[in-house]
Amino acid sequence: MLSGKKILLGVTGGIAAFKAASLCSKLVKEGAEVRVIMTESATKFITELTLQALSKNFVYTDTFDEKHPESIAHINLADWADLVLVAPATANIIGKMAAGIADDMLSTTLLATQAPIMLAPAMNVHMYMHPAVTRNMEELVSRGVMMIEPGEGLLACGYTGKGRMEEPETIASVVEDFFARQAKLAERPLAGKRIVVTAGGTVERIDPVRFISNDSSGKMGFAIAKAAQRLGAEVMIVAGSTQVSPPPEIPVTTVTSAQEMYEALTAVWEETDILVKAAAVADYRPKETARHKIKKSDEAFVLELVKNIDILESLGKQKTHQFLIGFAAETDELEKHAMDKLKRKNCDLLVANDVTAEGAGFGSDTNVVNIYDASGLVQSIPRMAKEEVALRIMELAAARLAGSRQ
Repeated sequence: MLSGKKILLGVTGGIAAFKAASLCSKLVKEGAEVRVIMTESATKFITELTLQALSKNFVYTDTFDEKHPESIAHINLADWADLVLVAPATANIIGKMAAGIADDMLSTTLLATQAPIMLAPAMNVHMYMHPAVTRNMEELVSRGVMMIEPGEGLLACGYTGKGRMEEPETIASVVEDFFARQAKLAERPLAGKRIVVTAGGTVERIDPVRFISNDSSGKMGFAIAKAAQRLGAEVMIVAGSTQVSPPPEIPVTTVTSAQEMYEALTAVWEETDILVKAAAVADYRPKETARHKIKKSDEAFVLELVKNIDILESLGKQKTHQFLIGFAAETDELEKHAMDKLKRKNCDLLVANDVTAEGAGFGSDTNVVNIYDASGLVQSIPRMAKEEVALRIMELAAARLAGSRQ
């Protein structure tokens, strides 16, 4: 499964370091080429010789111990790796990564690499739940670092709880799944498909200086557009008001109101294979928009609102060959509201999130979502960078178009 893959294994100083020997062995047996960097504290728990024998490569511990004079070791390793896997990852290395500290061989290499990074945290339960550690992990996840969550059970310190590094077999399986996904990406499963993605929030004018809108930043929609393009699709974005710039390589139609967004989508609807409706569209608009600024008075101001066109429901009724993906931002009874929306609006998939959950609200760099189809929950995606969430959504859409029910 891992034949020819180059994995840089970082081992840090926790009691779980002994598991690194078994993990290294399993990766090598699956065909991977493994090189190991150990922190100084890791060598207190397991010897360099053990991991050298298992990996059949030099083990690196000292930034200044250059084994090959023709290259700088930490840069060479950073460029060499297809994946950097740190197992165990202590609170210390997690904190260094979050802060950008490079004071030893491993932290320096982590800062220099452009390869994907995967961490398997291991520490005392109270350390794992400490606000500083939680904040650091959230920061790393928002940057795209992958986390293999620790298990629960009896820890070496005597406490029982979350913090035990996942077993080597599980970690090896996660690594295999990662490379399997990479292989699927290389196949460009959405090649030849035309995908339209909506992003941001709509603006409904009250007068020239006031409007009704929402907190949508556009980050999720833009991430989906990039993921679709990465999978080979021809992508177009229809964007309302956003807090970030759209991907420069993808064409964008900019709109303001819900009506403008509807018109932009209907103009391309017949040629669309997949529509991802990630924009947050205002449900209501002022019945009348004042031509001039409304002046303040001593009396109460009454604003009459009328309902906007429901874009998702309207296109759901019109669809013939199109694959329709809707979004639902909820604050309670997530599944109930998501399934109701999916059925009413004739969606093929509905991506729902609780915007009150930590790391899942508007403007966040991460998201936590559940994906539903007509049969119920299809996939639950834990908190991770919006780019990774987007990729999983589009991988699922590609599989459905190909006939798979994954």
